[in-house]
Amino acid sequence: MGAVVFLLIFEVNHLDESHPNLTCEYCGEQFNSTNNFNEHKVSTCQKISVECLLKDFGCNERIIRANMKEHYMTEQHQKSLSKCIRQFLSHDSDRRIDTGCPRTTTESYNPDTIQFEELHGALNILVGGIEALANDAQRLSNESLQAQVTLQTLEEQLPGLKLSMEESNGFLQGVNCNLDILKQDFTSLQEKVNDLQCVSYDGTFIWKITNVKEKMMDAQSERQTSIYSPPFYSSPNGYKMRARLYLNGDGNARRTHMSMFFVLMRSVNDQILKFPFNYKVTFCLYDRTPAQRHIIDSFRPDIKSSSFQRPRTDMNIASGIPKFFPLEMIQQEGNPYVRDDTMFIKILVDFGDTPKTLLPYVLSLNPGLPTHVQQTLIKREVERREQQQSDKQLQPPKE
Repeated sequence: MGAVVFLLIFEVNHLDESHPNLTCEYCGEQFNSTNNFNEHKVSTCQKISVECLLKDFGCNERIIRANMKEHYMTEQHQKSLSKCIRQFLSHDSDRRIDTGCPRTTTESYNPDTIQFEELHGALNILVGGIEALANDAQRLSNESLQAQVTLQTLEEQLPGLKLSMEESNGFLQGVNCNLDILKQDFTSLQEKVNDLQCVSYDGTFIWKITNVKEKMMDAQSERQTSIYSPPFYSSPNGYKMRARLYLNGDGNARRTHMSMFFVLMRSVNDQILKFPFNYKVTFCLYDRTPAQRHIIDSFRPDIKSSSFQRPRTDMNIASGIPKFFPLEMIQQEGNPYVRDDTMFIKILVDFGDTPKTLLPYVLSLNPGLPTHVQQTLIKREVERREQQQSDKQLQPPKE
């Protein structure tokens, strides 16, 4: 016997001395001792596959030792654990029946028996909890599978939704662009409607200019140096015209006078009209007080100027009176020409060559009177002045 022990010790020592640096085929760790190598494989190697402790109760899976904690949470292991506990409880009950252990009183129980009964109850509760957890795990697994199917369906639908959103965004951008164009068209149309509401067809036009203070500031800052009146006509089939006003002056009159100009515009009847345009144009800035000291000035077109030839574009170059009215007067507080931040300018194209001395009378007539009534009054005034002049000539000279 002593000889056998000696041989075993010799063999172990021989292996340790003759075969050092043993390597684990699972994790690659090296050992210089056979005992350490064997202990590593049996209990510590995390990459070796081992059998579940509940193999005898149906858990036959081999598991990498590092994954053992995850395995304990699997449904298969939980079921095997429940089976193990049930068998244990069943064997305990059978043992009690076989030994005739009394259960009616607690007096015959020793402390170990009482503790065993408590453990028995705890195990019953644990079995119920494990079954509930297993059912919940199965339910969650089913819900997870359903969620994965739903997620996959949504992922398949996502490219289509993205494409639809891109198309919708493109459509909305197109709608917004068209809306901006429509707004511009509407503004332009509204301006034309407003112009048509105050259009004139007798060669005269009374231009109402509002927000004078703001427009003066715009002109001084050069945000908008000039403003245009609405178009008006000499007759329903006649010349188309408008006025242009520089509130802070133009050219040599800048910052000293308001500049007033006449603009000949292209119309549908230009082919039958006579050019160059050769009719006197008069401007009148109304005095809004009973004194009626209107500012009146006229000019006759230069027929050699391109401003009065047949228009080839929407408007000819403006021409008129650069120094129409001193800015110093219009800027005075309480001046009679700007009231309620508004002023009125009348543009009169004289097709009858009205005498200059008659202009103050013509411009003082009530603009609210019909045109034919104004013409009648002008004719009477002309006749009255002619008669007055004739009477003066018939009077004998004073001695």
